[in-house]
Amino acid sequence: MDAYDEGSKARHLPDGPDGSLPEGPASAGSTPDSTPCADQESTDQESTDQESVPQHHDSQAPTVQAPGPQVSGPQAPTADPPVPVPTPTGIASLPLRSQIVAALALAVVAVVACVHLGMVFLHVAPSNTVTKQHGRAIDDWIYPEFEQNWKLFAPNPLQQNIDIQVRAQVRGADGGITETGWYDLSALDGTAIDGNLLPSHTQQNELRRAWDFYIGTHDNDNHPVGLRGDLSQRYLRRIVVLRLDREGAGGKGAVVESVQVRSRTTNVPPPKWSEEQVSDTPVLRELPWWTVPEEDVTDARTEASAG
Repeated sequence: MDAYDEGSKARHLPDGPDGSLPEGPASAGSTPDSTPCADQESTDQESTDQESVPQHHDSQAPTVQAPGPQVSGPQAPTADPPVPVPTPTGIASLPLRSQIVAALALAVVAVVACVHLGMVFLHVAPSNTVTKQHGRAIDDWIYPEFEQNWKLFAPNPLQQNIDIQVRAQVRGADGGITETGWYDLSALDGTAIDGNLLPSHTQQNELRRAWDFYIGTHDNDNHPVGLRGDLSQRYLRRIVVLRLDREGAGGKGAVVESVQVRSRTTNVPPPKWSEEQVSDTPVLRELPWWTVPEEDVTDARTEASAG
């Protein structure tokens, strides 16, 4: 190399035949100040720089081996470990057809739930344009199973005890018609609930809600108001016929021909510290006699035998 090496700052000069520096103008022009020691230092520096710079020759290139254990022979490439595939759970684990059926079922349930919540909201909401135009459809959806009663949270909650009583005209086994006494159905339900840790829904609410349904669809003269008056009358009549059959009204083999329902309302006495004065005289409301159709008697006996 005849150029200066910038990396090592070393100067390379061509060697003579005997390894000494060639004579020329450079040596002839040397000053007496140049000493053999200086020449020796230059030579040593050049030797050091030449040793520090690796000489690359294709024929004599040194083989550099990485530290570590040496493996003889060809080495196969190492494969990555397989990634475990997660097992599907839930609906994804079902066959495609079952997934479609489950998705459709969930969609139907979601739609029905949304419709029901919307109907209940419109039923309890104040009167608005939607309820005025579609009130009939809302009532058909709500009544009687999903009726909402907010009397517990009213500013003036109920302060009366209402007992539902019934009597009947029955035809005995000999064909004679007799009239029974008054059966206090509310008192019978109260006796069944008293001391019962898990009273049934029918014992607690069936009769009470049926009576509320009736008086809400009839005026004080017992005339139906609206389209649900006849429905509430038939509903209350079937309940009292079923209760009479359970109580064995008229004796064994007797058939209920007609029934009469009445309510007996008494005020709840105020607490001792209150100055409020209320009447303790019961108020009676008697309904007209209702003829019992044959299908009501048959259904009552079927339900009684099933229970």
